[in-house]
Amino acid sequence: MPETAATADTRTPSGRLALAASSQQIALGPLDGRYQSAVAPLVDYLSEAALNRDRVAVEVEWLIHLTGNSVLPGAGPLTAEQQEKLRAIVTEFDAGSVAELADIEAVTVHDVKAVEYYIGRRLPAIGIEHLTALVHFGCTSEDINNLSYALGIKGAVEDVWLPAARKLVAQISAMAEANRAVPMLSRTHGQPATPTTLGKELAVIAHRLNRQLDRIARTEYLGKINGATGTYAAHVASVPGADWQHVAQSFVEGLGLSWNPLTTQIESHDWQAELYADVARFNRILHNVCTDIWSYISIGYFVQIPVAGATGSSTMPHKVNPIRFENAEANLEISSGLLDVLGSTLVTSRWQRDLTDSSSQRNIGVAFGHSLLAISNVAKGLDRLKVAEDVLAADLDTNWEVLGEAIQMVMRAEAIAGVEGMENPYERLKDLTRGQRVDAARMQEFVQSLGLSADAEARLLALTPGKYTGIADKLVDHLA
Repeated sequence: MPETAATADTRTPSGRLALAASSQQIALGPLDGRYQSAVAPLVDYLSEAALNRDRVAVEVEWLIHLTGNSVLPGAGPLTAEQQEKLRAIVTEFDAGSVAELADIEAVTVHDVKAVEYYIGRRLPAIGIEHLTALVHFGCTSEDINNLSYALGIKGAVEDVWLPAARKLVAQISAMAEANRAVPMLSRTHGQPATPTTLGKELAVIAHRLNRQLDRIARTEYLGKINGATGTYAAHVASVPGADWQHVAQSFVEGLGLSWNPLTTQIESHDWQAELYADVARFNRILHNVCTDIWSYISIGYFVQIPVAGATGSSTMPHKVNPIRFENAEANLEISSGLLDVLGSTLVTSRWQRDLTDSSSQRNIGVAFGHSLLAISNVAKGLDRLKVAEDVLAADLDTNWEVLGEAIQMVMRAEAIAGVEGMENPYERLKDLTRGQRVDAARMQEFVQSLGLSADAEARLLALTPGKYTGIADKLVDHLA
């Protein structure tokens, strides 16, 4: 059929239908499309709409703070009702507010100025239109932005990301406890090594991840409100009698942030770089968890519980692929890469200010989104695992040579105790075991030929690879 003007308007230059014109629900990125449900909680903190809501909140609180402390002559405290109505501008911020702000910004071509006008429009209804000039008083845009970003990031970390990460680590810790005494062959350099327990190895993971989460939980979220170059110049010029440092410090701390007294036009963002380094380190440890679990699945230590109706492969119906861990790997790599870029970019600003941080910070939500998605996938993947204790036991039983370490150490102890014939224990075990498979009978025959004391010989003859785990099960107690 011939192409009409209407269809031509919704096609790309190559002639394909322009999907963006056909539906507002089609997203460019996966976090706002395929994986939206997994990262939805972050939208309330790290989206552009959330940033604007927090900007409105900071501007409103600054107005209340200035009037409540009678910082400016003629601008005394507001009534409780007026304060409540001002704060309602924030609590009632919705999709209509987002659209209105966008309309204002289309004229101002400045996002923070749009927020100022947005609030100013609402003051007459509160009966305080005479205070319109007090909105954004003494502020540069970065005064509002740095505080808004700090509030959004703090909320995202403390209310969304950190609880999800803690829950995952608790899940791993529970697995460690449940499997604390399940013996498992270790592999150092990919080769059979001194046995451990599955629970102890899972405890190592949980311990590592918890250390990073504890660091993240101690993050100091800094903020400033000191003018165009951090000197309070406009503040002092307009109201020279005010203690502006005290006004700024009490305001920032009143928002639940830490006050940064020394800045240029921007808050230096060093705290952000520190936070992102810690989150990226958590990501990378979790990435190591994914690759290890994936490997254990591949050798049969874990069995994946199939999901009813799910397809593992489009052509091989027997397969149950470890897709949760593979998906997590990719998302952790993307998140860590973004966090690295943010951390290195945000600590640098030319002279008293450049705008690179503005564009960079708009990707904070993306970085945390990919990490949160990975955490969700790892948790789901772990939920579908069953420990194959028979496989672990069989692997141990075919690697009796790992007892060589125990035997030569017992021989050393015997030599120190004065037992004769204990010379060159390492070399003797090396000749017996290196690069060779040794079964139970051959190992016990060797032990009986050594001339050990009766007690030492009895201990070694009772030892099996599955029992040679030291105090691995007790080490899990360190997670408590």
